[in-house]
Amino acid sequence: MKDYIYYIYYLNALKKSKFRSRFHLKEKDKQYVKEKGMEKVREHAYDFVTKRLAPKTILNDGKQTPMKGHPVFIAQHATACCCRGCLNKWYGIEKNRELTLDEIDFIVNLIMKYIEKEMENESGNF
Repeated sequence: MKDYIYYIYYLNALKKSKFRSRFHLKEKDKQYVKEKGMEKVREHAYDFVTKRLAPKTILNDGKQTPMKGHPVFIAQHATACCCRGCLNKWYGIEKNRELTLDEIDFIVNLIMKYIEKEMENESGNF
């Protein structure tokens, strides 16, 4: 329950950001989630976060997450989990070190909570 409250707290804070609040899953993104299922999308989120955010050194940091093409990418931008700079600004996660397993779990769970909320609410509001 405590974790759920943290995720809702961050999602509510993020929706107050003019930049973050403009990201929403499009119909094709929602259809993808319906077809693949939440567990498969969660696997994709773990894969993207592990490969693109978790390493100590990221050569293209700030540009590693596309703005479209997968529901997880949209969710990463909406939740400020798109690059190490945003992770530092929003969550205090330092740059230039490998992410811990707990941090990876937090990021993936936040991304998935965002996707879940988008799937529940057609208007995109939390």
